[in-house]
Amino acid sequence: MGSMIMPPRFIAQQLSHPKGLLGRVVGYLMNKHNAKMNAFVVEQLELTATDRVLDIGFGGGAALPALLARAGFVGGVDRSRDMVEAARARFACNVASGQAAFREGTVEALPFEGAAFGKVCTVNTVYFWHSLDAGFAEIHRVLAPGGRVVVGFLPKQHMDRMQMPPDIFTPRATEDVTTAITRAGFSRVSIERPQPSTVWNVVVASR
Repeated sequence: MGSMIMPPRFIAQQLSHPKGLLGRVVGYLMNKHNAKMNAFVVEQLELTATDRVLDIGFGGGAALPALLARAGFVGGVDRSRDMVEAARARFACNVASGQAAFREGTVEALPFEGAAFGKVCTVNTVYFWHSLDAGFAEIHRVLAPGGRVVVGFLPKQHMDRMQMPPDIFTPRATEDVTTAITRAGFSRVSIERPQPSTVWNVVVASR
């Protein structure tokens, strides 16, 4: 049994940049593990049928069906080519109809034009950003004035217990995320949780 347990470094690598079959397996397992956070993030977006929403680091695509069901257009960015190709295949009809576009890229250099979206979400990706300031500056750029950003993550005090390799995984304290998002020019920053006992945070802010 011990040989079947995936080491933290392998898990961290696959979460950071999923590749191949094992990357899809890890993505599937994380989709199940993060189902409640994804659902809560989608709820906090307050989507309408005319909204254009961007999902950054969509990975296994856990939130994509809900986004496609509620929004007029869904953009997706992931730095894993395998995940982008999988999303294009899975949602080929949405791509063909012009309702969806999935592109390879990073949060620090989003492959979309300025003010292209009214809503942006990202779940469990801030640990892999090279810079919170650069990431939120790019999100600010692609959001239209009055737009909303929703960021879900597990705070540092809980993430540290997982002992992920620090060269791949950077745990983020809640105040680091809220400070960076405010510094990027966002306002009305709040921290939302479905229950007071919920260990993960969802930061909501306005452009």
